[in-house]
Amino acid sequence: MEKGKLSFWQAVAMAVGTMIGASIFSIFGEGVKIAGNGLPIAFFISGLYALMVAYSYAHFGSKLISNAGPIAFIERGFGDSPVVGALSILMWFSYVISIALFAISFAGYFLPLIHLNYPIAHTIVEVLIIALFGALNYFGGTRAVGRLEFWIVLTKLLILLIFIVAGLWVLHPEYLKPHPSPQYFKGILTASVIFFLSYMGFGLITNVSENVVNPSKTVPRAIYTSIFIVMAVYVLVSVAALGALPAEEIAKYAENALAVAAKPSLGDFGFVLLSLGALISIISALNATIYTGANAAYALMKEGFIPFPEKLVKREWMSEHIGLYLTCGLGLFFTLFFKITAVASMISIITTALYLGVILSHLRLCDEIGGKRGIIFFNLIVITFVAVEIALYQYRTSKLTFITTGLIFAVSFLLELFYYGKRRRSSPIIKQATGAGS
Repeated sequence: MEKGKLSFWQAVAMAVGTMIGASIFSIFGEGVKIAGNGLPIAFFISGLYALMVAYSYAHFGSKLISNAGPIAFIERGFGDSPVVGALSILMWFSYVISIALFAISFAGYFLPLIHLNYPIAHTIVEVLIIALFGALNYFGGTRAVGRLEFWIVLTKLLILLIFIVAGLWVLHPEYLKPHPSPQYFKGILTASVIFFLSYMGFGLITNVSENVVNPSKTVPRAIYTSIFIVMAVYVLVSVAALGALPAEEIAKYAENALAVAAKPSLGDFGFVLLSLGALISIISALNATIYTGANAAYALMKEGFIPFPEKLVKREWMSEHIGLYLTCGLGLFFTLFFKITAVASMISIITTALYLGVILSHLRLCDEIGGKRGIIFFNLIVITFVAVEIALYQYRTSKLTFITTGLIFAVSFLLELFYYGKRRRSSPIIKQATGAGS
């Protein structure tokens, strides 16, 4: 393996660690409320959506090696346009918000377990957890981050495997019997759209493609492998949970439904084990997101999509760590001073917009990038439907968040159109500074 590069399995661990984050533990109960015992089917359909997007990501990832990831893909298809510039800002913003969410979630899970659920304790833990993984990225580099992520994800999967085996051991087949009706199928379809968000993470492999061994082969293989692993885990976990307890019982518990579902087979030990699994999931997602966000930020800075003061760029101590400083710093800022949970669903809209952009770009460049035009077009239709459903779901559940999301898109576009884009084309600061030093 090339020194300082991520191996195939480390790249897979990055994606799996992000996809199987805290959401499977915290919103499983909500999924049961919507889809009932049809949730395993919903998870499977969600995985098919992810594979449709992965078709374009994998083709681009084998041809275009850039830590800018989907932004580089979209720029190749549409050129340096205000839309591409706005999406680049939004992509990086989604990483920053994710870091804040993971830090807040970690404190929210960890402190009640040790009976220190005080506001000041939350602040201390949030600062320390971001500082810890920021330091790991700085001092340890790619190899340390990749190795740690691999072992964290392996531990998390082992915990979920124990839950799956124990759940299947006490399985009640009657609990999983389908109840065919229009309402039943509608619930499955709705849940499949919502839980599509639980697969958002495979794309980050393209944001570290420059740091991967033999990226033209490793990136597409890692994308597909990570999705298949997560599909299997989600389907089997939901079968084990719904086979252990009736759907009506699980639906009563919002944030710790999986931990409750572990009790029939594992008792109190199962509750603690699944709570620990949630903590480990958050840690792995935070580690992967800081690493990926820092790499994406630096790649976008080099292309001039994220402006930065020239004096700081030219200082030697900044070098390639600029992206890490900025990503962790803003992540901590949002953690401490904003109610981030209120805007969490914005990330899903931003990511879905990126997915659509990549698929559209793939459709335009099909002859150059590879792939079958008919498959790409079919994928575009399906993911457009999913994007509309996600937007409608956000509108129904929180009109304020829906409007705020629209405003953020508009502001990003206007900033790119009237300021960032003009500045980048007239004086690409990062390109000049890094080019001079290389």
